[in-house]
Amino acid sequence: MRLRHIEIFQATLQAGTLTGAARILNITQPAATKLLQHAELQLGFKLFNRVRGRLRITREGRLLQDRVERVFDELRELERLCGSIRQSGHHPLRVVSIPTLATRLVPAAITRIRQEFADASIELVTEHSREMLRSLLVRESDIGLTLQEIHHPGIHQEPLCSAPVRVIAPAGWWDDTGAPIPVDALAGRPMIGIAANDGLGRMLRTHIEHIDPAPEVSIWVQTYQLARSLVADGHGMALVDPFTAMDADTDGIQARILEPRLDVPLYATCREGESLSTIQKRFLKLVKTRLLDELIG
Repeated sequence: MRLRHIEIFQATLQAGTLTGAARILNITQPAATKLLQHAELQLGFKLFNRVRGRLRITREGRLLQDRVERVFDELRELERLCGSIRQSGHHPLRVVSIPTLATRLVPAAITRIRQEFADASIELVTEHSREMLRSLLVRESDIGLTLQEIHHPGIHQEPLCSAPVRVIAPAGWWDDTGAPIPVDALAGRPMIGIAANDGLGRMLRTHIEHIDPAPEVSIWVQTYQLARSLVADGHGMALVDPFTAMDADTDGIQARILEPRLDVPLYATCREGESLSTIQKRFLKLVKTRLLDELIG
C-alpha cells in the first residue's frame, strides 16, 4: 500500500464520497476514482462498497483502518517536523505550557516580551506534560513550562524556582494575619478534592489522607484551575500548587502556605544540546523574576 493509497483511503473515510475525497486531496473526482481503484487492485480486495450513494468501508478495509490511521498520523507528525525544521532559523518564541501557568504567569511574561521584541513571532500552546514532550521533540515548541520532571535523553530540564503548596479558601475564611495553615486545621472542613493523576495530585492526596476527621469532600475536580473557581464561588477550601494560587485577590480568595511545607518546583524544559535564542532566554528570565517577586520576595 503506497502513501498515495493511504491518503485516498483516509480522505474517503472522512468524506464518504469520492467527490469529497477529491476535494480534501485537491485533485479531480476522476483522479480520485482512479487512485482508489488502483489501491484496491494492488491490494487484491475492495476497500469500500457503494451504499445509497455513499461509500461504506468493507470488512477488509475495517481490518486495515487502525493501522492506516496510525501511519497517517505519523505522516502528519513528519510534516510538522519538516515545517519546524524549515522555521528553525527564524528563532521565534514558541512556548508550550501546562494549563496551570497559562492563565496568569505566561501572559504576563509575554506582555513584557512584546514591549522589548515588538516584531517577534510568538506562539503559545497549552499541553499536559506528556503532550509537551512530544511537542518539543518534533520541534513544534522550543520551551516547555511544567511542574513535572521529565526523564528523556532528548530533553534538558532546569528548575526555575520552587515554592510551597497553598491552601486557598473563599474570602473571609481566615483572619488577615497571613499565617501558614497547619494540615490538621483541614480536619472536618469542606474541601474541593483534586483527582488529578499526576505527581502533585498524588502527593496532595497522600498528605491529607491521615487527617482525622477527614476533610468533607463532596466535589472532585481534575484541574487546579477548576478547584480555584469553585473556591471563589464559596464551595470550600482546596490544596493547589503555588502558581494556581497566584494573584488570589483578583478572584476574591485567600491563599496561605500549608504546613508542613510541600515544595513544588517549576521546570523550564527544552531539547538537549540546543542553545536558546536571545528572546527565549529573556522570556525565561521574565518568568523567573515574576515568580520570585510574587511567591518568594
